[in-house]
Amino acid sequence: MTTTSSARRIAPVSTMIEPVERQRVDAAGIGLYRTIHRDCISEVLRDLKERRISAVIVSVGRCVREERSQIAAVVRAFPRIPTLALLSSAGDTNAEAVLALGNCGIRTLIDVREPEGWSRLRALLGREATKDVDRVVMAALCEDLRGVPDDCWRFFEALFSPEFRVSTVRQLARRLNVLPSTLMSRFFRARVPAPKRYLAFARLIRAARLFENPGLSISDVANHLDYSSPQSFGRHVRTLLRITAGEFRCTYDGERMLERFRRELILPNVGLLRELRPLAVRPGMRLVPLPHAVAASMR
Repeated sequence: MTTTSSARRIAPVSTMIEPVERQRVDAAGIGLYRTIHRDCISEVLRDLKERRISAVIVSVGRCVREERSQIAAVVRAFPRIPTLALLSSAGDTNAEAVLALGNCGIRTLIDVREPEGWSRLRALLGREATKDVDRVVMAALCEDLRGVPDDCWRFFEALFSPEFRVSTVRQLARRLNVLPSTLMSRFFRARVPAPKRYLAFARLIRAARLFENPGLSISDVANHLDYSSPQSFGRHVRTLLRITAGEFRCTYDGERMLERFRRELILPNVGLLRELRPLAVRPGMRLVPLPHAVAASMR
C-alpha cells in the first residue's frame, strides 16, 4: 500500500494581531501555514464561517482593547478551532491582560518574546495538520485496509484528499485518471458498494466534523462542502441516513460518522476490497456495458 509522502500545509490561520507582529507570524509559518490578517473580530468570524480555518491567533493587547464579549462569543462558537493568544510585549503581562484572556475563553498563551516561543507556535499549529479530519480518516483506513492493492488505496486517498475535494463520481474519476464508467464497472463487478456511496459518506464525515463547531449553520456547512444549497445538503442527508440535516447535526460528530462509514462500507467488504483493482489497465480487456440502473447512479 502506498501513502502520500509529500508535506502538506494546514488550512489557513486567521489572525487579529498587531501590525508589528504580522511579519514574524508570517515567517514562523513558512512551509506550514499561511496567514489571513484581519483588523477586527467580525472579519475573523467571517473567515471561520466561509473558509476552512485551522486556527485563530490574537494579540494579547488586542484582547485587552477590543470588545471582549465578541471575542468570547467567537471562541465559544468554534471550540474545535483553537484560538491562540500571542504575547510579544512586556506591557501585556499585567493582571488586566491575563484577566482579559480568561474572560475571552482563550486558554493557550504563546510567549514569543523569546525565540522558543516561535518554535512553540509552529509546534502547536503543526499538530492541527494531524487532527485534520481527512488525516484522521486515512489513519483509520490504513489499519482497516491492510493488503489492498495500491490502486484501491489510491481511490480512498482521493476520497479524503485535503487538497482535492470532489463532489461527484465524474470529478473523482478525473482525479484518478480513469473513465467514470470504468470506475463504476470495477466496483459493480467486485460486488462492493458503488463509488458514489463511498463519496457520499466521505462528504458526510466532513460535514459531521464541521458541525462540531456550533458557530457554523447548516447553510455554512453546505457552502463549505460545495453543495448547491442547504436544501441539496438536506436531501443528501435524508437519502443516505433517513434523517433531517438538523437531526444529523444532533446525532453525529466526526468520530461517530467515521465509525458508521467503517461499519457499513469498509469492514464488511475488506475481503472484496483486497481483490479490487479499480484503476488497473488490463490490456485487451473489454468491459461489458453497465446495467442501466447502475450507470444512472453516476449522474
